[in-house]
Amino acid sequence: MKNNTLGSAVALACGLAASGAMAQTNVQVYGIVDAGLARVTNVNAAGDSATKMPSLTSSFPSRVGFRGTEDLGNGLQAFFVLESGFAMDTGVSGQGNRLFGRAAQVGLKGAWGTLTLGRQNNMTYISGLKTDVLGPHLFAIGSIDPYLPNARSDNAIGYMGSFSGMVVGATYSFGRDASAAGGPAATNCGGEVAGNSKACRQYTGLLGYETKAWGLNASYDKLYGNTGAAFGLSSSANTDVRTTVNGYVMLGATKLGAGVIDRETKASTGLSESALWYFGASHPIGAYTIDAQWAKRDQKNSNSDVSMLVARLTYSLSKRTHVYGAVGRMDNDGASAVALDAGGTVGVGMTQNGVMAGLRHHF
Repeated sequence: MKNNTLGSAVALACGLAASGAMAQTNVQVYGIVDAGLARVTNVNAAGDSATKMPSLTSSFPSRVGFRGTEDLGNGLQAFFVLESGFAMDTGVSGQGNRLFGRAAQVGLKGAWGTLTLGRQNNMTYISGLKTDVLGPHLFAIGSIDPYLPNARSDNAIGYMGSFSGMVVGATYSFGRDASAAGGPAATNCGGEVAGNSKACRQYTGLLGYETKAWGLNASYDKLYGNTGAAFGLSSSANTDVRTTVNGYVMLGATKLGAGVIDRETKASTGLSESALWYFGASHPIGAYTIDAQWAKRDQKNSNSDVSMLVARLTYSLSKRTHVYGAVGRMDNDGASAVALDAGGTVGVGMTQNGVMAGLRHHF
């Protein structure tokens, strides 16, 4: 009888403790659903055009997420983020068919900054957030370098802090990308290999200064390959390094943003070097927002350069619902074949023009 009473008391105490913990935790469900139609020219060597519903993105990638926070006292907060990306044209999971491919992390936050563990955006992604006015748009610099809007790291420890305008951040990944499903967000380099301290490791860092009027930052990103990894990084001796410098300035309501991404890849196929420059402007007019951006990738020791020009107009039906339209042009030189629409195709050396329109809702 005493044992039963004691067991009941323990069970009741555990239940109350769990209930109290749940009461202190704030969980938010959020997301974006964004779909559109695009028409692009010269999708093949024959010069044919195509009309499609994009799967990778429209103006923003579609997603659903869960965010939770708990106040631990003394200015300390625990949190988690689970975020799933998906394609609106078919409903399939994105980021290499991951369940929570956009984010799967838990962390602590205080006056000293934020510490995170799990799959997360790294510093290359964060460095361009305030300077790339088009962001992960279908027609944008992510078409030229698909890594930029997909710069996330598996198995990572991250830190981010802001102190009187100074911004500092870093990530370290023990295995940068475990998915083998293909695409820019899935490169089959899971890492965590015994006896090989470089296999699929990745580290990124950021240092900057930001105010409401202007900001400047620089980032560094070095990732290693391993056996079976994509894009020619088939050995832990192979590396891919991106160094960025990014800045923005506010002229009244108008934002000007610019940057350069220097890239050096030492792959099994040899050494490749390039510099991607971009400059953009964004200006609100009532319920409208006009964005425009120019970009150019200079492929060193090659004539296979590419340049892009895009303009976008967004109209806000409400704080949560927006319609938009965009026009763009991608000029390919030499053997370059970079499509205007992210994930699309274009004939080698051809110029591609495109138009698109879509609808976006936030919840």
